[in-house]
This record gives sequence, structure tokens and C-alpha cells, in this order.
Amino acid sequence: MARFIFITGGVVSSLGKGLASAALGALLQARGYTVRLRKLDPYLNVDPGTMSPFEHGEVFVTDDGAETDLDLGHYERFTGVAARNTDSVSSGRIYSNVLEKERRGDYLGKTIQVIPHVTNEIKDFISIGEDEVDFMLCEIGGTVGDIEGLPFFEAIRQFGQDKPRGQCVFMHLTLLPYIKASGELKTKPTQHSVKEMRSIGLAPDILVCRSEGPIPEKEREKLALFCNVRPDAVIAAQDLKSIYEAPLAYHREGMDQAVLDAFGIAPAPKPNLDVWEDVADRIHNPEGEVRVAIVGKYTQLEDAYKSIAEALTHGGMANRVRVVAEWIDAEIFEREDPAPWLEGFHAILVPGGFGERGTEGKIKAAEFARTRKIPYLGICLGMQMAVIEAARNLADLGDAGSEEFDHEAGKKRFTPVVYHLKEWVQGNHKVKRKPGDDKGGTMRLGAYDAVLTEGTKVAEVYGNTAIEERHRHRYEVDIRYRDALEKQGLIFSGMSPDGRLPEIVEVKDHPWFIGVQFHPELKSKPFAPHPLFRDFVRAAKDNSRLV
Repeated sequence: MARFIFITGGVVSSLGKGLASAALGALLQARGYTVRLRKLDPYLNVDPGTMSPFEHGEVFVTDDGAETDLDLGHYERFTGVAARNTDSVSSGRIYSNVLEKERRGDYLGKTIQVIPHVTNEIKDFISIGEDEVDFMLCEIGGTVGDIEGLPFFEAIRQFGQDKPRGQCVFMHLTLLPYIKASGELKTKPTQHSVKEMRSIGLAPDILVCRSEGPIPEKEREKLALFCNVRPDAVIAAQDLKSIYEAPLAYHREGMDQAVLDAFGIAPAPKPNLDVWEDVADRIHNPEGEVRVAIVGKYTQLEDAYKSIAEALTHGGMANRVRVVAEWIDAEIFEREDPAPWLEGFHAILVPGGFGERGTEGKIKAAEFARTRKIPYLGICLGMQMAVIEAARNLADLGDAGSEEFDHEAGKKRFTPVVYHLKEWVQGNHKVKRKPGDDKGGTMRLGAYDAVLTEGTKVAEVYGNTAIEERHRHRYEVDIRYRDALEKQGLIFSGMSPDGRLPEIVEVKDHPWFIGVQFHPELKSKPFAPHPLFRDFVRAAKDNSRLV
């Protein structure tokens, strides 16, 4: 039966609870334990799938088709454990489940209340798969004191009481602000945060204190005294140059040992940190640098493309180079020539997105990469825009467009090279969708197989002709235009097993030009870079020698 670690936050948001949880999971793995990480989010959306990237950052998609919080990406990247739809839940999902049960009569006419019905639903979620791993790490979104988080805090308080003594540990992440004028590191915000936790029946066993520098011994003792934790359970979380330093940094601070001590596990197995030492070495000792332009729609918020940024870093580590990613708003190219913006970059990446804004700029970026022989990776919408560009400029389909924006905007007649996907095969059954369906959870989501053509660039990159990748889209390149495009050198090198849905295209006689309908960035890890990102950065590295 699993031991449970609940990670909460206080003082302010965005302190790095997800990163701390992921790093702790990696450290427990290094000691030989199995782990699973979960995220409990207090917001009322059923999932992040319909939330704007500017609101919530990227949507991370699991193999089984769940649209989840971006923290699950951190969990996967640090532990290698594939997330599932049971690893992410929101207040919206919890309340939806409770109301569905009430409508079915499952509560036998009882009055439905937060306690016990909502808290029981949360506890049931936490318990899923508890016999599968040694440690279950559950991160609670938001901060202590948020009104919407109260049901979750009450649920984990009850959960800790329900389990045998010593089976649950509470770790609290707070901020230690440094007041420059007085030269002091202030502990009062942390004290108040712990006081707030105690007022709702929770007491942290471990304090993780985010700070710009080390915690002096005097302040560490003060925190231990006033927050009622052991001095060696006060862990400094200092600012780092790279998130991939976190496992080693937290280990030096004694986080994993403090957790094992809190559970009374002695003697503790010694950790094997060779993987993370190699990762750190590759980050800090690059043998070159490449510049990659990311031409996207949500460039004002880097978290909107979090997994892409990390996958590029992983590709750089595999090639012993530092990847300098520069974000360029695609709308600029709808007004200006892309050449002055893109000259000097060693590679161009066009990521996914939704809606018409910026799409003509993405098409121009794809054209620039194709005609200038610059390595290009198009992901999801980035692939579709590359196909439309080829259809317009190579296959004599000057009115080529996509139903996603052209049809819905009521524009003049056009050639729908990209259409609304209304039917596809998932497992052993057909899925059907209509344009007017609800937006949430109605896309082609999760892992699907693809078959690669032997002798193509992608088959060489993967070293295989059978792959499985994660999808998140509702529009698809129309197979009817395949022959016309392939005659002009745009090869459909990856297809769904039934041969109906294009998964990958590549430009013949180009150093490296690949578009994929899926999201390879979601499966990349620092110790196992995704093949496409590894080879894309290699191509950028080769191009840097020519520029």
C-alpha cells in the first residue's frame, strides 16, 4: 500500500510546487522506489482543455486522452512515469461527478453537502491505484487560504486521519522574501502560512522555503521553532539556472532524506543519481549553440509552449549544444517580410494553436524555411500551415485553406486542404464528431498509432516504421490532395494505420523539413529526448556550421 505525500503551497502562487513534486519523485525513484504523481486543482473548469493558454499555460495531454495541467508534464519529464486521466482532477470534475451521482439517485435522497459528499469524492480520487506504487505524491493547486481550495484541504486532512499513523506526510512550500534595504531574509510570511494551515487542521512535516540564496542557520532554527518542524526538515529551494538541477539541489538540501525520516524509513536506501549528474553535465557544459525561432500565437506567455521549450532543451542536451529559443509572434509576418526576422536562425519551429489569428504568418514562416533550406519542424497547426503553403505555392491551389477559419468566417469559396475531422477510429470503435459539438474533450485526443514509409526521413529519425504519439486536434489534412502534393515534393511519410489520416509530411530534397499532426514534445524527457527533437536540433547544429 502506498505512502502518501501531500504538497501544498503558501504565501504566493507560482513558487514551483510542481517542480518540487517532480524532483522529489525523481529522488525517490533514485532510491529504488516506485512513484506516481497527481495534481488536484481547485478551479471550477472541468479540465484545462477549453482554457486560454494565456490563462493557464499549455494543456498537457496523456496517452489515454486526458487534457491536464502543465505540471503533469513536469511529473513525466522528471520521473518517466506516463501520466493517466486519474492523475489530474479539478473542482469542476469533482462537483460534476457528485451531481451526476445525485441525479442517478446514488445518495438515496440525502442532502448533498461539501462534507461528506464532495470530500469523499476527492478522497476516492486520491485512493485510485494506491496499491500500484510505493509513494503517491499529490500536489494541491493554489495556495493555503484560497476559498476554492478549502474542500481539498479538508479532504486531505480527513484522508490523513483515515489512514494508519505514519502513512501520510505533508510538505508545505512557501516564500522567504529577502528585504534588500535591511539585508534580511524574512520568515514571517511562512509563519503566517503555516498558521493558516493549522487553522484548518493541517500541520506540515516538511517546509520547503523558496529563496534567492541559502537560509542562514539562525533563520532555519527560527522557522523550525515557530512552525513546529525539525530543523533538518526545513529545506531551502534556491533559484537555479535550470530546472533540471532541481533533483541534485534538493538532494543536497536533504529533501528526500527528510521525507523518509518523516515516514520513519530507516535505514534509507542510498540514491543512484548518475542520470541526473549526466543531465546536469550536459546542461552546464555545452559544446556549441544553436538559435531556433519559434513562430507562434501565444508568444507572450512562454508557459503556453512549455513542453516545446523543454523538448528543445532535451534535443540540445542530446547534441551537446545550448538551444537559444527566440519567440516570434506570427502576426508580425502578416504585416512584414519574414526575412529580416528569420535570417540568422539555424532552424524554425511552428507550434500548434487554434483559430485564424497569425495563421498567414505561420504559412510565411513555413515558406521561408522551405525555400531557404532551413530546418523546419511544424507541430499540429504548424504541419497544417506547411501543407497549405505547399498547396498554394507548389500544387497550384492558390485558394487552399482550412475549414477551421475560412469556413467559419464565412469567406469566399476556397479549397479545404484542411477539414473538420468528423470520424476516426479509436481502438476498435469509431468516434464521430460534428462542428457544433461542445468544445471540451471532443478533439482527437491521446495516443494513436502511425505507420511510417520506409526510406523516408522520419523512418530514419525514429529508426522504426511503427510509432505511437499523442494528439490534440479536431482538424485534419485532406488525403484527397496527397497525389497533387507528392508530385511537387511534399511527401506524406506517416499515415494512420487505416491509411485515411496523414500523420507526417516531409519535403523531399530538403535538409530537414518535417510536419507532424501530433505533439512529440509531450513525450520528451531530459534523459530520453524525443527522436524528432533530437534530430531537429542536430540539423540546426549542422546548419549553424554553414551560416
